[in-house]
Amino acid sequence: MTSSLSYKDAGVDIDAGDALVERIKPLAKRTLREGVLAGIGGFGALFEVPRRYREPVLVSGTDGVGTKLRLAFALDRHDTVGIDLVAMSVNDVLVQGAEPLFFLDYFACGKLDVDTAAAVVGGVARGCEQAGCALIGGETAEMPDMYPAGEYDLAGFAVGVVEKSRIVDGRSIAEGDVVLGLASSGAHSNGYSLIRRIVERAFGSLDSPRMNDDFHGRSFADTVLAPTRIYVKPMLGLIERDLVKGIAHITGGGLVENVPRVLPAGVQAVLDRDAWVMPPLFDWLQREGSVADAEMHRVFNCGIGMVVVVAPGNADGALAALAAAGERAWRIGHIAPRSAGAPACVVTPARASGAGSS
Repeated sequence: MTSSLSYKDAGVDIDAGDALVERIKPLAKRTLREGVLAGIGGFGALFEVPRRYREPVLVSGTDGVGTKLRLAFALDRHDTVGIDLVAMSVNDVLVQGAEPLFFLDYFACGKLDVDTAAAVVGGVARGCEQAGCALIGGETAEMPDMYPAGEYDLAGFAVGVVEKSRIVDGRSIAEGDVVLGLASSGAHSNGYSLIRRIVERAFGSLDSPRMNDDFHGRSFADTVLAPTRIYVKPMLGLIERDLVKGIAHITGGGLVENVPRVLPAGVQAVLDRDAWVMPPLFDWLQREGSVADAEMHRVFNCGIGMVVVVAPGNADGALAALAAAGERAWRIGHIAPRSAGAPACVVTPARASGAGSS
């Protein structure tokens, strides 16, 4: 007689999934905010747009963490990649002036490890708390034979809202405006295919003991896995005060490909490489990988996680407000006329000895 098969025999553990949901519920509860009508546990999450918006426009964004996950797997460290997941979407929503309202995550694996998944979702919840948005739903997919043992993939989805009359779209940016740069926390979640190649060249493997070496006051592993900075709360303060003309989240494409996304035709952002401090991680990556300046600027954030364009008269006030909110920021450039065929964003070579090629 043929033996009876169960879903668990096929590689899917329903009990483990249920256990994970119970672990997630208190994490999600910490992120509750106005508007949440029903969250974790239903077929769909319910959210009511806050009544203070007269003409609400919803702004959505979705993203993943990319190959930064391979470092998390190699180092068996899963507690911060959830913050990365939230940051990549809420920072994108933010650039149009939107307040993030809620977030949903998708966690897919071959075999569910409840502790690992709970660590990841714990990071998602912390990211939502930093962004002021609610974690109201998601999906955990256990798919045998789809992923190697110990590996998983992540995706996230954020929805925000902005008053129609206050959408930030960059259309008023003009010659003479000032470009501000907000410090990044590291490489954020971009360029990790190149980062991994450089680490492997320098250390031999992603799980080398040298990953635990001191690197400017903390381990190299901590440095390279530092979660993406979430800029929502300080930036919403600037937007509320009408200090902002345009915002660019520096993600894939680095400085020179993201800043132009918020510029109107006919102008160019000129960034002064000497105007901000490039963190040691980028100096190390450039040196160990023999990466050219131009490649650095189109792959990495190089220490600037978000760019803000303001009128000249608002620059000092914006910098003061950012400092008061705990952000490190600099005047990093200006808006100039753009001639035909010229790039929309240029980074001037560093004048300080070694600053541009270290």
